[in-house]
Amino acid sequence: MDIVDGLRAFVATVQTGSFTAAADQMGISNRLTSKYVAELETRLGVRLLQRTTRKVGLTPAGEDLLARAPALLDELDDLLTEAGEGSRGFKGTIRVSAPVTFGEIYVAGMLGRFGAEHPDLRIDLRLSDRYVDLARDGIDLAFRIGVTQTLSVKARKLGMLEIMAAASPSYLADHGEPIQPHELSDHACIVDTNRHATHKWGFFKGGEDHSVSTAGRYMVNSAHAACELAMDGHGIVYVPKFSLSAAIEARRLKRVFPGFEGETLPVSAVYLEGRTLPRKLRALIDFAQSDIRRSGLL
Repeated sequence: MDIVDGLRAFVATVQTGSFTAAADQMGISNRLTSKYVAELETRLGVRLLQRTTRKVGLTPAGEDLLARAPALLDELDDLLTEAGEGSRGFKGTIRVSAPVTFGEIYVAGMLGRFGAEHPDLRIDLRLSDRYVDLARDGIDLAFRIGVTQTLSVKARKLGMLEIMAAASPSYLADHGEPIQPHELSDHACIVDTNRHATHKWGFFKGGEDHSVSTAGRYMVNSAHAACELAMDGHGIVYVPKFSLSAAIEARRLKRVFPGFEGETLPVSAVYLEGRTLPRKLRALIDFAQSDIRRSGLL
């Protein structure tokens, strides 16, 4: 057995959760995948996986290996790509994580544009609003909104996004348009529970803080769904600008409090600390930073 095949089989099994799924990903048989992992364990003299009838789990030794093996394989792929004559782009797989709404509105399209320049590259995009553990879930790069406090990851800021308040023209016609943030107490508020300070809506003007606490009839863990409720006239919403832009342009929503600035949050590309960043990930981060500026999304 080539030790590289063993490492690839091990990483694929952990990332997919089974030998069968790993075999499909690698394009080999289930039996061969299991054999590669078993031979790797024999060579290392330790058990890497806990096998049950339903799934496989990591042993402490397996966790240690998983923390470094994907980066080693990525570096090997980069080396082979650079050494190959006539290579015109990156190869291998990039596993990307992003929040659902941001991923649907921007990240998917950006990855499509990046992928068009590298036709031999596979991109595995996983959208989730839950916290994603990069090492455990086998994620190479995550796009995150807000300050990243996890010590095991590094973050490169791509830009700042603004949170904005908006409502449908029909709602404002029926209930009146508030002029000052404190007037929100007299209005129906649609709360995006993905935000850290769920019920506190930040507004700033001339260096003064005009933030208010809100109580909403509708609470939803999706900026997209919150906007849908607002467009149907159910109240005022406070969500990131990128999720409002299309509806405002189509005049289905109108910005409220245009004289005030909303909260701002960093948008970052996040990757594991302590690993050598493969060229294809560096290239993707550089591309995203330029692309997000051109898009006018933030």
